[in-house]
Amino acid sequence: MRSALLCLAAFLLAAPARADDKAACADGIAMIKDAIAKTPPEAALPKLRKALRVAEREQGEGEFDECLDAVGDAKRVLKR
Repeated sequence: MRSALLCLAAFLLAAPARADDKAACADGIAMIKDAIAKTPPEAALPKLRKALRVAEREQGEGEFDECLDAVGDAKRVLKR
């Protein structure tokens, strides 16, 4: 019983973080789409497309932390 309550508490405390990740994921996908629309350097384009594909897939699966990993990959490509 005690472990069930601890699990429930952990889940409830994680819910706001998941909501933040969900919003950040959506913002990141929009950022990648904008970067692609601005015709980035030819070497960066395939990497940005891959990051977008992965981010959108992970968003659809509800894996927002993995979506944010893909967004981070895109940001690193853009900094080069």
